[in-house]
Amino acid sequence: MSNSYYDWLVKVIVLGDSGVGKTNILTQYCDQKFSQNYMATIGVDFKIKTITVEDKKIKLQIWDTAGQERFRNITQTYYKGAFGIIFVYSIVDRNSFNNVETWIKSITENTTDEVCSILVGNKMDSQDRRVQSSEGQALATKYKMPFIETSALENKNIQNIFDILGLNLKKRLENESQKPQANPEGKPTFQINKDTPQPQQAPSSCNC
Repeated sequence: MSNSYYDWLVKVIVLGDSGVGKTNILTQYCDQKFSQNYMATIGVDFKIKTITVEDKKIKLQIWDTAGQERFRNITQTYYKGAFGIIFVYSIVDRNSFNNVETWIKSITENTTDEVCSILVGNKMDSQDRRVQSSEGQALATKYKMPFIETSALENKNIQNIFDILGLNLKKRLENESQKPQANPEGKPTFQINKDTPQPQQAPSSCNC
């Protein structure tokens, strides 16, 4: 089926410190690619992917945000209208794990909407672990969100992030009391907030 057919259109944001692997998680998921040549995201970038969850198609607009402090005010403007959040830290970087709660606080301060979230500990392929799985699970439990460890390098559990998030999104969307609007194809859709600023470049799109 064409990628243009979907039941809901949903905005998802990937948050976390610089260097934790947010971009590689996204490119591995959408493009089956991994780059050893790390380049920090400048501002924001995004990709489009349509997923099938049980009997529904959800079109995800996934925003990859910069983790550097100097871009923090820019990325905060993109929080509005988000329906899903992926918090990412690196298991080899204790500071990135400690900063997850700062990212969570930033979300709660900048949006009044309830979101579906998941905590991801990336770089599980590394032998230089600085954050134990039990710590990640405890933090996720504290904030009542799913937890998973991944390796973007080895493509381990990357698909599972979006499978878990997709199921939670579907449940939430079906429980929405407000009647969804109709998209041009005549199907119900959860509309991205019209006030959301748009990136300068065209989005990457994958029909996988």
